[in-house]
Amino acid sequence: MCHKKLRKLAIVCLLMGAFGIGICIRYEEEHMNPDTRLKHVSVQTEQEIKQVAITFDDGPSEPCTEKLLDGLKERGVKASFFVIGMYAQEHPELIKRMKEEGHIIGNHTYHHVELTKLTEEEMKQELRMTNDVIRQITGETPVFARPPFGEWNKKKDFPEELIPVLWNVDPLDWKTLNTASVVNDIMKEVEDGDIILLHDSYPTSVEAALQCIDLLQKQGYQFVTVDELMFG
Repeated sequence: MCHKKLRKLAIVCLLMGAFGIGICIRYEEEHMNPDTRLKHVSVQTEQEIKQVAITFDDGPSEPCTEKLLDGLKERGVKASFFVIGMYAQEHPELIKRMKEEGHIIGNHTYHHVELTKLTEEEMKQELRMTNDVIRQITGETPVFARPPFGEWNKKKDFPEELIPVLWNVDPLDWKTLNTASVVNDIMKEVEDGDIILLHDSYPTSVEAALQCIDLLQKQGYQFVTVDELMFG
């Protein structure tokens, strides 16, 4: 495994422990057949394309998520959405559209609660309820999850056999609510292999996301989903 791929795995599987790493290995084995693995190895000898994953938390919401999906489709970009279960239940049409247009749909708990403040059973229930909602809408169970506030008990196995995905570029879009500031912060920080954190519940964040996509594509960046960044 090349140095760049190890760096990507470190970002998304940070402090997971043996159980979580096992999930990553199984996921890669299940989603990469022998022919694909051979192609992957051969690509490493060529000039590598700069890749970045853009991710969105706390949705879906109206009208922001719909506008974002329109912009992503227009640009041919696939993103990763970590959705709140109760909002997914309120807007199943947006979850269906995410699935149909090739985006990753991940678990962000049902009520957006900090997992470290819950009992183990409460934590499992938050994630289980969200998995159930997404499965009922899309027919598929999420593989990835993002713990709200980036907090979970790293000494315990992540429940529901979900792979936790964090980030390393955070422009604090929920705090600034300023498009220009968010764009500037992302463009100053982003590097090849990064995961960008944004929220599809603010108009300023949606506009900033689309502006950054345009700028980064001009710089030769390819936008991929978190599974592609990890195992692509």
